[in-house]
Amino acid sequence: MYIEPHPSLSAGPRPPLVEPALESLLNRSMLQVQVIAELHRCGSWFLDEPHYECGLFHLVGVGHCKVESPVLQDAIELGVGDLVVFPHGAPHRLSADDHGRVTETSLICGEFRFIGAAQHPLGFALPGCMVIRAGGASAPFRQLAAMMVEVVHAGCAGRQVLLNKLADALFTLAICDYAGDAGERQGLFASLADPRIARVLQAVYDHPGKAWTMQSMAAVACMSRSAFAERFTQLMKVPPIQYVTQWRVSLAEQWLRDRQQSVAGIAQQLGYSSEAAFRRLFKRVSGVCPGRVRGEGIRMATLN
Repeated sequence: MYIEPHPSLSAGPRPPLVEPALESLLNRSMLQVQVIAELHRCGSWFLDEPHYECGLFHLVGVGHCKVESPVLQDAIELGVGDLVVFPHGAPHRLSADDHGRVTETSLICGEFRFIGAAQHPLGFALPGCMVIRAGGASAPFRQLAAMMVEVVHAGCAGRQVLLNKLADALFTLAICDYAGDAGERQGLFASLADPRIARVLQAVYDHPGKAWTMQSMAAVACMSRSAFAERFTQLMKVPPIQYVTQWRVSLAEQWLRDRQQSVAGIAQQLGYSSEAAFRRLFKRVSGVCPGRVRGEGIRMATLN
């Protein structure tokens, strides 16, 4: 699936629309973004990217390029300041779009992943490809993109750290732009557009350890229990209680990588009566035991 901003919204800069529920979700998400390459090409060229286990992005700093991918119906052309994102690491090809002219193209390329991506709501909700056009993007987005290009050419101290932090902010803005511009909303983004369901999502994101029931969530939505269950399931494609469980497991995957938090403490924060009950549920939903996730976090911290 490929989504571009709606044409009616591309006439000029505008502030990104950030629903409170989306802001709560982003505030509680651990996102790792890293710039991995700065490509400078001249004349005829192409670059084939295979399928990756993480998300990928390319920001055009200078010139133009063409993008082709199985997740795109047709090839697309990118210009200066445009960003293309492949949230699920879909294979794609980047190539010269010089129309017979010898032109220079510069790209800033990176990768990103959500900690706990196996259960992360945004991991499910984002499309196969996103394009944010500089001409229709918000002013903060365009300014951040320009800053990244300036840092690349400045060669200043701490350059890689600066690029990674700017890319993190740029990707967050891209999600906000997508949430506000998506013409045919589905899943999470459709739910964010429904004020009643969005209130429930925000409450669940802010208070994951609360003893949520169908009745208590329906009360937050100001709906009957049956109407709420039907509407939530229709939009999110999973029943409300199942979604709460998935969100808790996603948070647990993040927190287990923090060596200062015990498994028992995490279980308590997420509303489980015992550590044993939490361990059983975590393994049932994620397919691995909490100890394995904790061990992976310790190994990554040692490598870093």
